[in-house]
Amino acid sequence: MGKYLAPGVYVEEVPSGARPIQAVGTSTAGFVGIAPLPSAHPQEAVGISNWTQFLREFASNGGDHVGNHLAQAVYGFFLNGGSRCYVVNCQSEDQLTGSHQGVNVLETVDEVAIVAAPGMTGASAYDAVLSHCELMENRVAILDGAPEAPSMQALIQVATEGGRRRQAGSPEAEAEPAANPKQVQGLRPRNSDQGYGAVYFPWIVCADPFRPGHPPLFTPPSGHLAGIYARCDARRGVHKAPANESIRGALDVRYRLTRQEQAELNPQGVNCIRFFPGEGIRVWGARTLAPAAGEWRYINVRRLFNMVKESIALSTRWVVFEPNDEYLWKAIVRDVSAFLTLLWRQGALQGGTPEEAFFVQCDAVTNPQEVIDAGRVVTRIGLAPVKPAEFVIFQIGQGSGGVEREAPAGG
Repeated sequence: MGKYLAPGVYVEEVPSGARPIQAVGTSTAGFVGIAPLPSAHPQEAVGISNWTQFLREFASNGGDHVGNHLAQAVYGFFLNGGSRCYVVNCQSEDQLTGSHQGVNVLETVDEVAIVAAPGMTGASAYDAVLSHCELMENRVAILDGAPEAPSMQALIQVATEGGRRRQAGSPEAEAEPAANPKQVQGLRPRNSDQGYGAVYFPWIVCADPFRPGHPPLFTPPSGHLAGIYARCDARRGVHKAPANESIRGALDVRYRLTRQEQAELNPQGVNCIRFFPGEGIRVWGARTLAPAAGEWRYINVRRLFNMVKESIALSTRWVVFEPNDEYLWKAIVRDVSAFLTLLWRQGALQGGTPEEAFFVQCDAVTNPQEVIDAGRVVTRIGLAPVKPAEFVIFQIGQGSGGVEREAPAGG
């Protein structure tokens, strides 16, 4: 406020209106694996914007290109709609979980929202990627199911460290012989109670990006799925489940699942990749590794909340050290409500009105004097996210002497 000493007209600029909350990006992937050129950028997160750049950074001057899972994943990511990723060359699977190595390198890259370790299907690799996402709380893991499975039972049992091993120099894991021949080793990743990961089965069959015209290769699907996540985000938004989507570049699946087999896998959080005549290879599942009865069982719900949390946290830093009074509380409610109203209009929240879709509370109830004295300002936010129509049911019946319009009992 200026000093008014001389008579006259004073024109001043004053802040007004809500401070916009910008939605953070949700489609940047982080890939951790063994590069075609093992000496390229070891233990460094390198930003990659296209396939040509990946070849220049990680595959030039020789190297083992054929069947390299990291290269297949990056190629599939860009082919399916991805536009930006970070690649960490951990040189060996043993370095995936080391301090300041492997997946832990991505802790310094806030931009990453999707994490995958293509082709790494051991229990320790699963746990490393899931633990990283659970620690960061702003990203999700896409995990590859086992290359091969002896039974549906193995796919729904949790993997144990003793149940998997990897041949030196082999791109695929093998099941160890069990002490009891009748015992089946588990292949499924462990649960993630908050839904920070999803697993997909089976592997897909793709052309070799380094040798066009050569026989196709079995390829871990995580890179292609990360591209589909990015594609859905761009077309519809992060609230759209990345399912019932075609996989570009997939020529076939390693194992053609039946509807009955998927009925065993889906409730256990194993997302299936299915072949449909006339439609090709499609993603046919949207579950996380959270318990089936939990509130985080759908991957789009988990990713929506990740985006909302991160967006609000980054765009409300102006609140820190402001006077903790009713003026501040009203400003917080105004800004957050404006952001959530925009999400509701985009179809990300369920309800006929904004009041049905969300609530934001920041007042004397959430901020009593003892909370204010502790230097805190507390805001309660409730959201009603849209959930995918996973089971579409048409109840059809027949009658005589006219059609009954009332729903059948139990419908």
